[in-house]
Amino acid sequence: MVFNSLHFAAFFVVVTALYFALAHRRRLAMLLIASCYFYMAFRPVYILILAFTIAVDYVSGLRIEATTGETRRRWLIASIIANTAVLAVFKYWNFLDDQLAALLGLGGFANPVPHLGLLLPIGLSFHTFQSLSYTIEVYRGRQPAERNPWRFALYVMFYPQLVAGPIERPQNLLHQFVDEHRFVYDRVVSGLQLMAWGLVKKVVVADRLAAFVNVVYANPHGFPGVSYVVATVFFAFQIYCDFSGYSDIALGTARVMGFNLLRNFKRPYLSDSIADFWKRWHVSLSFWFRDYLYITLGGNREGAWRTRRNLMITFLVSGLWHGANWTYVIWGGLNGLYLVIEQVIGYKAPSRGVARLAGVLGTFALTCLAWVFFRAKTTADAVLVLRHFTDGFGALPATLRDPAFVKKFVLLGQSSQDFLLAIAGIVVLLGIEVWQQEEDVFDKVRRWAWFARWPAYLATVALFLYYGAFNTAQSFIYFQF
Repeated sequence: MVFNSLHFAAFFVVVTALYFALAHRRRLAMLLIASCYFYMAFRPVYILILAFTIAVDYVSGLRIEATTGETRRRWLIASIIANTAVLAVFKYWNFLDDQLAALLGLGGFANPVPHLGLLLPIGLSFHTFQSLSYTIEVYRGRQPAERNPWRFALYVMFYPQLVAGPIERPQNLLHQFVDEHRFVYDRVVSGLQLMAWGLVKKVVVADRLAAFVNVVYANPHGFPGVSYVVATVFFAFQIYCDFSGYSDIALGTARVMGFNLLRNFKRPYLSDSIADFWKRWHVSLSFWFRDYLYITLGGNREGAWRTRRNLMITFLVSGLWHGANWTYVIWGGLNGLYLVIEQVIGYKAPSRGVARLAGVLGTFALTCLAWVFFRAKTTADAVLVLRHFTDGFGALPATLRDPAFVKKFVLLGQSSQDFLLAIAGIVVLLGIEVWQQEEDVFDKVRRWAWFARWPAYLATVALFLYYGAFNTAQSFIYFQF
């Protein structure tokens, strides 16, 4: 079940109505059943994988708290092995098998290990990392073990953030299933506003941009540089609006019922350095890797060389987390390299004026170069795009006067109206993000008088219905991770 579907709209209304209609003691069971239904709408049998990890980590948490010394550590290792084994089988088996085949092939040997024809369970990396964070926090003494198995199951399966995050910590979410949440009108309105904004970002902006991006990256051969630039810049905003749109809907859905989830995006394309970007982009995953991998490796406590080594390892693993492909590993490595270079040269982001604007544009350009590897199907495709990124720009003033060239290589076969709508979506998005740097835009709107507020709501609905790219609707990009 995806957020941009009528199925989810009906599901959300029914579940929310039941949540507020039921007595507090019955809500946990209802939410758990609803979350199971939500997940099983994708592929029912994979609920068994969730059941396995939930059972292992629930028992591990209890045993970690009840034991001491080496026994306690063994239970943590058991939890880590069980979770990573699930990831290895379903997500990385065939990738690792391909690497083994390549190595054996160098010596003239055949690979005896077969490929597995398994479909990747949706959102596997997200709920696996959320479950792991629980056992690690219990081991570190920051979270008491959860005694109620159903409450722990709901912590892992809570439907708003089950398949694409944010990756929550037990300290933030578990207690919220105990707290009683009453119907609060302002909070419900705030949640619905956030959901609406997320849908606009996904359907009006991201899915429209996807039509342009797919033309180039499906088969990137034979395009001039302007096509690669258009497709790559559009992809940068597509993936942002797609993923942050999902996160907004998740946060809004939870907020309507009274739950507060971690904010996953903080206007990342207004960042003036790569370090700043990674404090704003996919915050819950960045913090997960910082707290459980980077700091465990030693963080910045053991000198400059080891700090940079730890950064590179963390980003390479982060890239691999995104997918079983060298393109993701290179994407992660590039971002790690950017951070290392900033540290080596002692880069200090400018705070205002033209210098800050230059920092923002430079950061965006570097991010786009890395996105090429993230979006390309193979490393060869990514290298091809980068090699020809500037082809034909010298002759661009002349070629832009040729309608056939513009239609094929700038508009990428789409209509001029769709191209202008795509540009307008990006401009409006950035305008709103600049506008709300000091205060959330929805807080501002809620203070408007009703005769200004309601026309704004109706205009948003009209924008969604009229300009939404429903004929090219795309699944959320991060569902595949």
